[in-house]
Amino acid sequence: MASLNKVMVIGNLGTDPEMRFTPSGNQVTSFRLATTRTYTTSEGERKQETEWFTVVTWSKLAETCNQFLAKGRRAYVEGRLRTHTWEGQDGQKRFTTEIVANRVIFLDRPGAAPLPEEAEEAEAVEAAEEIQPEELPF
Repeated sequence: MASLNKVMVIGNLGTDPEMRFTPSGNQVTSFRLATTRTYTTSEGERKQETEWFTVVTWSKLAETCNQFLAKGRRAYVEGRLRTHTWEGQDGQKRFTTEIVANRVIFLDRPGAAPLPEEAEEAEAVEAAEEIQPEELPF
């Protein structure tokens, strides 16, 4: 039977992305993402719960995230969960769970340059808007 390890979150970056390189030269960018859930208790009190995720991106996606994301920006992240376990200096067993992203969508980018494929689409739309109805051949 097949298994599935997939996670999708939408949230705000709590840190600026941090880009590093592996010894073999691969790009890796990580950042923290916060999701907030608002709910009402049985007593009628409104409460908020915030969950923090560490997101890791690789290669071209790492470069793009480092270039276009910043603390406070909103993003959709899709990927898989990965857990690391190690023993701390105090002898205690430690672990961390992170999202290894294979897709990141920037949900707000005020003042940022569009991605290359978005720039091409925008140019095509602008070119189409310049055509006057009397110029159409049909």
